[in-house]
Amino acid sequence: MSPGRSAPASLTRRIAEAAGILRRGGVVAYPTETFYGLGALASDGAAVERLVSAKERPDGKPLPLLGADLSQLEAVALFSPLALRLASRFWPGPLTLVLPARPGLHPAITAGGATVGVRVSSGEVAAALARAAGGALVATSANRAGEPPPTSCDGLDPALRARLDGVLDGGTTPGGAPSTVVEADGEGLILLRAGAVPLDLLRAVAPTRLAPTPGVI
Repeated sequence: MSPGRSAPASLTRRIAEAAGILRRGGVVAYPTETFYGLGALASDGAAVERLVSAKERPDGKPLPLLGADLSQLEAVALFSPLALRLASRFWPGPLTLVLPARPGLHPAITAGGATVGVRVSSGEVAAALARAAGGALVATSANRAGEPPPTSCDGLDPALRARLDGVLDGGTTPGGAPSTVVEADGEGLILLRAGAVPLDLLRAVAPTRLAPTPGVI
């Protein structure tokens, strides 16, 4: 898929099938702009719990979310004027904003805290899947905890794959640097994880300082 071009019919069908699984409470693996991710609808607490169990993710680690557009993420997070400026500048793209979570998100997404990490994906398949599913998706890497993330369906751990309800094959993903993660703090930013968006580009939008103890999301 690329700007101005439609997805091949076979891929469109696979996206629709995966979106149907998500709407029925399922968990799927799907391609993002870097690696394959594990997805469940953020609004479906039972599906989120199944995803955490399938990944064998330790307690206390939040789950990032991705959306097809800003409106999907405004349903799960509260955007300050600074956050909206960052969204306008860097989305779709590899910048995760850590923002106040709206009430009702499952505690596994926020790790029991008050914030949630969100981004509009520049991966066309991932964005199309979120759009077809009707809401923001969990976007954690499709690997068991401690293992490297896969760039293809063939790279999925067989034990993990057996716990999923579906796999959306979108070909091989490019890998590369993860998203940059920042938290808006008043009119400034705190860099929680260095990644694909360079620090100097962030500082061109708002004062940015490094977190005393870098976080992982």
